Amino acid sequence: MAGGGIVEGGGTRAHLYEGRTTSFVTIACIVAASGGLIFGYDIGISGGVTSMDDFLVKFFPVVEHHKNQSTKDQDYCKYDNQKLTAFTSSLYLAGLVASFGASFVTRRFGRRPSILFGGFSFLIGAALNAAAVNLPMLILGRIMLGVGVGFGNQVISLLFYGLLKINMKKIDQEGGIQADSPNYCYRPLFPEAVPLYLSEMAPAKLRGGLNIMFQLAITIGILAANLINYGTAKIKPWGWRLSLGLAAVPAALMFVGGLFLPETPNSLIERGHLEKGRALLVKVRGTTNVDAEFEDMVDASKKANEVKHPFRNILKKRNRPQLVMATFLPFFQQLTGINAIMFYAPVLFKTIGFGGDASLYSAVITGAVNVLATFISIFTVDRLGRRVLFLEAGVQMFIAQVVIGIILGEKFGGSKQLSKGFAVFVVIVICIYVAGFAWSWGPLGWLVPSEIFPLETRSAGQSITVSVNLFFTFVIAQAFLAMLCHFKYGIFLFFAGWVVLMSIFIFFFLPETKNIPIEEMINVWRKHWFWKQIIPATDLYNGDEKSDWQFPSKEFAENQTVQLSGSGFNKEHI
Repeated sequence: MAGGGIVEGGGTRAHLYEGRTTSFVTIACIVAASGGLIFGYDIGISGGVTSMDDFLVKFFPVVEHHKNQSTKDQDYCKYDNQKLTAFTSSLYLAGLVASFGASFVTRRFGRRPSILFGGFSFLIGAALNAAAVNLPMLILGRIMLGVGVGFGNQVISLLFYGLLKINMKKIDQEGGIQADSPNYCYRPLFPEAVPLYLSEMAPAKLRGGLNIMFQLAITIGILAANLINYGTAKIKPWGWRLSLGLAAVPAALMFVGGLFLPETPNSLIERGHLEKGRALLVKVRGTTNVDAEFEDMVDASKKANEVKHPFRNILKKRNRPQLVMATFLPFFQQLTGINAIMFYAPVLFKTIGFGGDASLYSAVITGAVNVLATFISIFTVDRLGRRVLFLEAGVQMFIAQVVIGIILGEKFGGSKQLSKGFAVFVVIVICIYVAGFAWSWGPLGWLVPSEIFPLETRSAGQSITVSVNLFFTFVIAQAFLAMLCHFKYGIFLFFAGWVVLMSIFIFFFLPETKNIPIEEMINVWRKHWFWKQIIPATDLYNGDEKSDWQFPSKEFAENQTVQLSGSGFNKEHI
């Protein structure tokens, strides 16, 4: 669930940017890691506690009774209960709703208040869950956790709208990306608030590594939740309270760290506090030589304010391919079935015959694979490209899901129980599936929509991506256990069918976007066999007089194309 991509742009003053690692950056790193850990922890914790008998007796006695009384023919329906799934899914619905209110707070008051409010919401949610005495209190705690997630969703859209128009990459003589150039920018791929703050506070030459740390923190958070569930399941009868309450640890780090964080220079400048913004930039960079960077921030802020009606513009034909990708990629990402496994891994393993300890231990294994496979995406996404990872993983996930479906159909259900050998094999195949997702749809489902939009629609496009993702995360979380009950082993074949459809979609409709400057991204769509029939030919330059936003002059674009000669922009990007 991690990965990264390099974002390119114009820019000629890279050598004038200066900075070093200051205490502000160090605190930002801690806050970033805490934000990633708590988000991953919330993903992984729910499945473990919902498989614990003490938790079920306390809040879902009907499920516990049904589980103990179910016949062999009802093995797949042991946990089918809409209230039980609401415990998991409510977080994501709350996150979706809260993200809209967060837009106002972020624009009006800045990034720092959003981080503080998000951390405070996480703390309240963890406390309510740990102390819950009834189901409404439990659900309220999950909703508060969702509010924390929602406040982050808005800020990340501002990253693409504000930060990426300021920081541009520098192309070296061989056409490669100089990772130590202050003008190169690494894109975080998750919709939380903290990456925005981290990206704006860190020296640009360190930004890529720091964002990788954040993304890895999410998968580590999932793994930590699985490990904690494995340990607390042995603590009777309140182990589940410890599992839910420990979410307060990274939440506290995030909130307390936020108290010591200043506002970002970018945010101060955007809100008209130029002198304060410059003074803070000096502190953050640890040098007084910030004139060039400060001037770029001011210029970028002015240009951002000139962008009008992003949601209206995104509906125009010239943005049709980007709009399709921003909608279908997060939609398909959820229909890989990954969150069904990440949310309910222990329940799933218990359903197919694993004991309590074995189900939790198997979830730990899949979580570890998720972390390790994340590294593969980080090291290959800008070498192999997006399409290669998408298509390879499509084959891998399809085969894995079909194999699982066949094994469960033949060896489990009714009077049949999985033998130890087949049970181990199922875990191995699920790990193969998780690995495929972790180096493809996990990171790329966020990366591709973030790198294809022009400035005029970048904020709207990212907002659509986040909203679609959260909505279908909620749908899958709420529906999975009912689908498992009705489809039985066919649930894996159901998701395998969607993997085929999304792989076909990628093969025919997604061009390669690696190493393509944002200014040249329009050329990728214009040369694509299908999308070139959709995009009006006059939109590339200033020929579209009805446009609210116009591309730079034809001469500028042609000059950029000449400069990019040999930089990796070639036929493989089509």
